[in-house]
Amino acid sequence: MSYRILFVCTGNTCRSPMAAALLANKRLPGVEVKSAGVFAAEGSEASDQAKMALREKGIEAEHRSSLLKKEHIDWATHVLTMTSGHKEMIIQRFPEAKDKTFTLKQFAAGTDGDIADPFGGPLEAYRAARDELEALIDRLAEKWRTEL
Repeated sequence: MSYRILFVCTGNTCRSPMAAALLANKRLPGVEVKSAGVFAAEGSEASDQAKMALREKGIEAEHRSSLLKKEHIDWATHVLTMTSGHKEMIIQRFPEAKDKTFTLKQFAAGTDGDIADPFGGPLEAYRAARDELEALIDRLAEKWRTEL
């Protein structure tokens, strides 16, 4: 079994690239990861604070933002969003993705709720987002290790 995980946020410079880097860093066999944003500009780097928050965990993130496109949806086995708003937007735009699109919290923990957007906030906000993402991704990784 293999998984192609697409993390989606708004601008693809904070939450989804951090989530992608955290999951990729686990080097799980059979798991590929990408990220995109529903309102992303093409080619922007991850924010400095997002890179710094990852660096504190020993992760160097090479990232260029990408606007969510049909190719991303077609590639992914699972589309994991940072908010319920992102999820609804994706399903509206790509109805074929309905059965594989979830919020990250819904998919990893079975709970509702959004991952707060640290954009423009202090480094502490990015650390809080990173830690929340890391806990959810740890749960996913544990689940997948037993399946893969």
